[in-house]
Amino acid sequence: MTKFIRRLQKIGSSILVTLPKEWVDANNLSKSNQVEIETGQDSLSISVNKENRPTKELVISYPLPKAENIVANITGAYLLGYDTIQINSKSIIPGEDREKIRDSMRRLVGMEIIEEGSSKINMQFLLDTTTLNPEKILKRISSIALGMYEDLSNGLISDDKSNLQTLSKRDVEVNRQYFLLVRLIRSTLVDKRLANIFNLENIDVLDYRVAANLLENVGDTIVELADLIYNSSLPKELLKRIFIVVQNFNGLAEKSINAFTKSDRILAIEAIASHKEFQKKLSKLRITVENKKQIPIDFLDLVYMFERIGKSWADVVDLVKPIYNE
Repeated sequence: MTKFIRRLQKIGSSILVTLPKEWVDANNLSKSNQVEIETGQDSLSISVNKENRPTKELVISYPLPKAENIVANITGAYLLGYDTIQINSKSIIPGEDREKIRDSMRRLVGMEIIEEGSSKINMQFLLDTTTLNPEKILKRISSIALGMYEDLSNGLISDDKSNLQTLSKRDVEVNRQYFLLVRLIRSTLVDKRLANIFNLENIDVLDYRVAANLLENVGDTIVELADLIYNSSLPKELLKRIFIVVQNFNGLAEKSINAFTKSDRILAIEAIASHKEFQKKLSKLRITVENKKQIPIDFLDLVYMFERIGKSWADVVDLVKPIYNE
């Protein structure tokens, strides 16, 4: 973000300020174009009017250099907030790469292929960014992950563990929502208008980025842990001991997310205390079993990974700003 200093001028009874030429040219503005002006207590924000706001476009020339990957290029452009992505080739785009491109669309919420030919593929983000809500997206990520967690913990004591094998597919939706939130957060950092719409300061936007990353990692950890449980040969008695400690975690995690999204320090303090108690129980379980002569390494791995999952939601609630006396 570039800063400019301007001196106020008075013409008649009006106070005027000139706009930076670089900003005017970059947004293709001219006389009679409209801009949006939003005021704060000690600030004023000028944005390109929605009807005049230029579309962010990217053209990718195909084939790519050997070190590049078409899916990574598309995903990167999506996360950077590009509205349209065009893939142009001087020759026919192979069917294998076309399938990779179509598959990448399934992972990117709002991005669709709108035009396709033998040597070109055009994609466009079809959602109105101003109608999205970072809070709702973060809560959806948490809700999906908690649904996965519940099935994971139940898998510890269930005779039928086939449901554990479906968790990787549900993690795909966690990743989709995570990518959407990252795109929205990055757009908010460079577009003051969006920050005002969402009522987020820069520090809040960064906190959302951290929280989203923590929850995305939860999904990956749950998938990894599900595989361990599915292939575990631990006695049912040991698995049940873990289950007794880790069950009923959802209420604690939901309290953590609510404290974060509402910036409720009182609720956060309650959640932090509960997280410490949760971790204390897991630690006690591990120590109790470690005192025995023969301790299965699988048991310690399971306990450790449940600790990692719990800590992720604990780290989210730790982002809630403390209350300072003035």
